[in-house]
Amino acid sequence: MAGRINDEDVKAVRDAVPIDAVVSEYLQLRPAGGGNLKGLCPFHDEKSPSFHVSPSKGLYHCFGCQEGGDTLAFVMRMEHLSFSEAVERLASQAGITLRYEQGGYSPGRQQGERTRLVEAHKVAAAYYAEQLGASPEAEIGRAFLRERGFEQEAAERFGVGYAPAGWDHLVRFLRGRGFTDRELLTSGLAQDGRRGPIDRFRGRLIWPIRDITGEVVGFGARKLREDDNGPKYLNTPETPIYRKSQVLYGIDLAKRDIAKTNRAVVVEGYTDVMACHLAGVTTAIATCGTAFGGEHVKILRRVLMDSSSSHSAGEVVFTFDGDSAGQKAALRAFEDDQKFAARTSIAISPGGMDPCELRIAQGDEAVRELIESRSPLFGFAIESIVRQHNLDTAEGRSAALDFAAPIVAQIKDLAIRHEYAVRLAGLLGIMDETLVVRRVVQLARRGAGRQAPAAPGRSAPASRQTNGTPAAPSRPAAPTGPPLNLRSPAYLEERELLKLALQFPELVAPVFDAFGEDEFTAAPYAAVRRCVAEAGGVAAAGPEFLERVREAAPDDTFRVLINELSVEPLQVSRRKQREMDVYAEARLVQVRLAAVERRMAELASAARRAETSGSGGAEEIYKEHWALEQYRTALKERGAAALYG
Repeated sequence: MAGRINDEDVKAVRDAVPIDAVVSEYLQLRPAGGGNLKGLCPFHDEKSPSFHVSPSKGLYHCFGCQEGGDTLAFVMRMEHLSFSEAVERLASQAGITLRYEQGGYSPGRQQGERTRLVEAHKVAAAYYAEQLGASPEAEIGRAFLRERGFEQEAAERFGVGYAPAGWDHLVRFLRGRGFTDRELLTSGLAQDGRRGPIDRFRGRLIWPIRDITGEVVGFGARKLREDDNGPKYLNTPETPIYRKSQVLYGIDLAKRDIAKTNRAVVVEGYTDVMACHLAGVTTAIATCGTAFGGEHVKILRRVLMDSSSSHSAGEVVFTFDGDSAGQKAALRAFEDDQKFAARTSIAISPGGMDPCELRIAQGDEAVRELIESRSPLFGFAIESIVRQHNLDTAEGRSAALDFAAPIVAQIKDLAIRHEYAVRLAGLLGIMDETLVVRRVVQLARRGAGRQAPAAPGRSAPASRQTNGTPAAPSRPAAPTGPPLNLRSPAYLEERELLKLALQFPELVAPVFDAFGEDEFTAAPYAAVRRCVAEAGGVAAAGPEFLERVREAAPDDTFRVLINELSVEPLQVSRRKQREMDVYAEARLVQVRLAAVERRMAELASAARRAETSGSGGAEEIYKEHWALEQYRTALKERGAAALYG
């Protein structure tokens, strides 16, 4: 039975690995104010960034899908890991040796499945690379690389290796390193043979496929010999750590420059990625044995910070061979264009050469020029469709218009859409440009009026009410939680005060601890106030304060709310500490003032009822009302000073 990781070691891992450094491995983050960062949420599709990270608190929270937690929770969610596996992964990055409270320290026995599979791939990658560099048998692989302009240094840079031609070289090597047959089969490094596991890759050139964090999760293998009856390229099968639709070759090397330049270049193969990077196009990536699809779009959008609200438009450049297969691939890519806010372009080299062939024939400069000579992808798509029809006949021109006009109608920029509508008329030889323009406008309006498909996990809204009249546009189903609009202006002061208590407790201590739950009119906010009190109050806040507050929450709904309040930026810029002091004091005063005025209104109503009924007691009520009126005046005139007596 696996032992429990020592609590002190878990804390050490949390403290050692900054949450912004971990999250930045998966998506681009930009300043969000108040020391926080924001980016496009990796857990749901969105057009504007609502995913916030608080480095000072070690927390993240998405205000769109309500996902949130600490560094370990993020890694668990992103990589589908158990708690222990997430701790082990981050501990490995931080160089921390973990202690297990049952059975002592035994990494080979204690590590989770994913950790073991990743480690097996890491060891296998080193083995393959060593074989390429030292094995006489691997000369065929070295020659293959040299013919394509890749010397040993290039092979080492990309971790290229060689799989020996025997049946079980890697299997025996990994067994010697402590990996079980079950792990080898599960990882996809081996497959069942007549007498046990055998190597999946044999006599092939090997490219390690890394995830966005740089961990090897799979391999791509290219055949080298004529007597190899397998496919030209053989990839790792689907495994617990490898999904070909969710990985991009080279993303670990390209992600920083993609974020920096706001441009990604999508090529077709491993050698094309190598050629581009060596030629200076360091934003090149490729899919791994599958067409570019929706999951790949999600990865790039996060790295590009590809949001509709972004001030600097990004760009995705697709490179394809100029042959018919390449053109079909480009048209498939165009189908995903609307999933990007970024511009999408296409670069096709003369003679149908791919970037690797172009580099061999004409050098690095030609590869760079290929990318710079790109043209809009929708322009290419329109021209490709038009070329498929006989424009010498009226029927052919009409058919071309039927197929091409919907493409033009998808263009997001209205000015560019109009320009391409006019261009389409010219391509078709239609003299009346307004005819084509009107057609495109009509199609665009129909497209905008269509109801978008329901998001995964949400039910599609009904299109009409039961009485048959059109229904108002419905919002996506709200996440499970308190049935209140807690961001309503009516609750703004209470929300801001709780954010201060959780994020900057020293600014509201000790006064906040004297506030009662009844001073918070929103029931969930009153519950959070109770959690703060049970955690010891803001005056006793320390390193574990937020954790204690979350532990005091009655259920996950309130833990999500606490996490949200701990990350959400304040409604003021934190330019100077003095300004923050003033802001905090103002929030304390406003919440207390609102509570006083509510109590005064209750007392006035009670006094009126007492006088009308003749039951007596009105005089005592008026005395309390008068005292509160004096307190209200003091709050308005003296501000925070009145809170201290």
